[in-house]
Amino acid sequence: MKVIDLGATNSVLNRYMAQLRDVDYQRNRTLFRGNLRRIGHVMAYELSRTLCYSDKKITTPLGEKLVPTPDDHIVVGTVLRAGLAFHEGFLDVFDEADSAFVAAYREEGRREDLKIRLEYIATPRLDGCTFLLVDPMLATGGSLELAYKAFLAGGTPGRLHVCAVIAAQEGVDHLCRVFPSDDVTLWCAAIDPALNEAAYIVPGLGDAGDLSFGPKRSFAKD
Repeated sequence: MKVIDLGATNSVLNRYMAQLRDVDYQRNRTLFRGNLRRIGHVMAYELSRTLCYSDKKITTPLGEKLVPTPDDHIVVGTVLRAGLAFHEGFLDVFDEADSAFVAAYREEGRREDLKIRLEYIATPRLDGCTFLLVDPMLATGGSLELAYKAFLAGGTPGRLHVCAVIAAQEGVDHLCRVFPSDDVTLWCAAIDPALNEAAYIVPGLGDAGDLSFGPKRSFAKD
């Protein structure tokens, strides 16, 4: 798997990331969601450089022009609910893309006791598409792996791009084992070094879903 850390080079992306992590800025949910969306814009633009292009004849009011545009059929998949604002950023850039959704979550607890549950999936056909699996936080990598396996019910993509805002090194290592092929690319805006006992990324930013939409209640299931 190719790993591309966009935060390793200086750009306006780092300004968005600074606000996203800052506890004072995090009090404004609209700004928090807006920064996730803007990071999606930047990442989608960088990713667009890797797509397949061909010249298309465009008719203007004064003539015709050959313009190289992407040929990829793009599907943007995300994990509910934390990924919604990030997902919208990609749709702003890839305005003809289809969307896929999965509800996968982990039960709160210590790292060694974590259980991941999958409850809902909605996806178009994925056979041969360029699939963008976007999720703000890549911690252990377990929920993202499970989400991708669930999406495969819709078919097998021709190319996979995993897109995260912040990735823990442990999650990066896990995905490298799950996706050893160079046909898979991981894009992230930052790679943080550690996970705490509850498997939250450190220093990270906290719970992206709660910061985007407000605190949630957890309902235990047998």
